[in-house]
Amino acid sequence: MKTGNVIQEKSYAFALKVVKLSRCLIEEKKEFVLSRQLLKSGTSIGALVEEAIGGQTSKDFYAKMTIAYKEARETRYWLRLLCDTDFIEYFESQELIAEVDELLKIIGSIQKTMKKKIENDE
Repeated sequence: MKTGNVIQEKSYAFALKVVKLSRCLIEEKKEFVLSRQLLKSGTSIGALVEEAIGGQTSKDFYAKMTIAYKEARETRYWLRLLCDTDFIEYFESQELIAEVDELLKIIGSIQKTMKKKIENDE
């Protein structure tokens, strides 16, 4: 992986935490449905960032980042739900929610920049 790309590195690190949490939820809490939802949305953020980086055009990059943003929002929802249903501890959920909020801010900033670039290119 290329170093120095903040969103690429942070989304990958976040995905690792989501995988570990999902594994814990399945093995220790015997929770299969919500953990799977979290696993899918939480790991897809980084996968979409990778797809965006490999995009063919600026519009392709923007579209993938938009989907990554939506997946981050969904991940935030599952984390809140897992906390409020006592599957994960409050402090653990808040740490992960803070990380996903940071991803949302970074991706949102990237989207704004790319939208301006696309509008100027047209």
